[in-house]
Amino acid sequence: MKPAMETAAEENAEQSQEKKVITRPEMEIGRYHWMYRSSRPHRYHHVPALRGNISPLGIQGCFECCIKCLGGVPYASLVATILCFSGVALFCGCGHVALTGTVSILEQHFSTTASDHALLSEVIQLMQYVIYGIASFFFLYGIILLAEGFYTTSAVKELHGEFKTTACGRCISGMFVFLTYVLGVAWLGVFGFSAVPVFMFYNIWSTCEVIKSFQSNVTVPGDQICVDIRQYGIIPWNAVPGKACGPILENICNTNEFYMSYHLFIVACAGAGATVIALIHFLMILSSNWAYLKDASKMQAYQDIKAKEEQELQDIQSRSKEQLNSYT
Repeated sequence: MKPAMETAAEENAEQSQEKKVITRPEMEIGRYHWMYRSSRPHRYHHVPALRGNISPLGIQGCFECCIKCLGGVPYASLVATILCFSGVALFCGCGHVALTGTVSILEQHFSTTASDHALLSEVIQLMQYVIYGIASFFFLYGIILLAEGFYTTSAVKELHGEFKTTACGRCISGMFVFLTYVLGVAWLGVFGFSAVPVFMFYNIWSTCEVIKSFQSNVTVPGDQICVDIRQYGIIPWNAVPGKACGPILENICNTNEFYMSYHLFIVACAGAGATVIALIHFLMILSSNWAYLKDASKMQAYQDIKAKEEQELQDIQSRSKEQLNSYT
């Protein structure tokens, strides 16, 4: 039997040796920093080790959360949404003002009787109301497609546990593909229709340029060069005067209403073309996302079947072990 004093001394020696043991994290130089004080020697101060993307408190840092969120942003859908908003805004805003200027030009120079262009005025007013509806619809539709892009991107990349591919989600994605295709075909017609006033105003402008070039030529008088708006079908043939010639036509081309309407129709046509490009971009994105979701659903179903088979195999093995134990 050893004395109590010797036993206590041995225990103290063992504890001191255990305290002197340097663990592996403490040997990492990058996790320490020097502390300079007055006359004391340099000391190491331990910094808790980081495991993966987890902070010392076990919570993800702000940088890791931002990287994870940026990884789930559908950049292709975001670019298509911005392009769609820009195209629709240009078409609706410029088209509305250009139609108003067109009515003013017709009333002042080509159709002085209100009954001759009454139908045209009603059609233009109806088109302006349709423009309001188009702007509102595509604002909401662009936001919905952007949200769909966020959903499918998160589901494909499996960034969040709550985003899983379901039959309802795949059905909604397929519905958006079909609806975007129909809207793209419709906007192709809108793009072609918006080119008609551009063509009409270009013909008037080019005729005015011809009149200016013939002003110095005495043999070809400018009064013989005319533009008849009735041939475009926007006003009836009995409209008075229906056409403008020579200096009158040149004065029309020099007005601010003609200049603004001509250029606004060009911008509106460009906006319709940008919207068509955006819808084609959306169609490609939605189609690829739908294909990814379909593949992910097949993989998920395969994993579920495999997990079910493994669980059944484990149940059979556990039952067989129980039977063997009961026999023994």
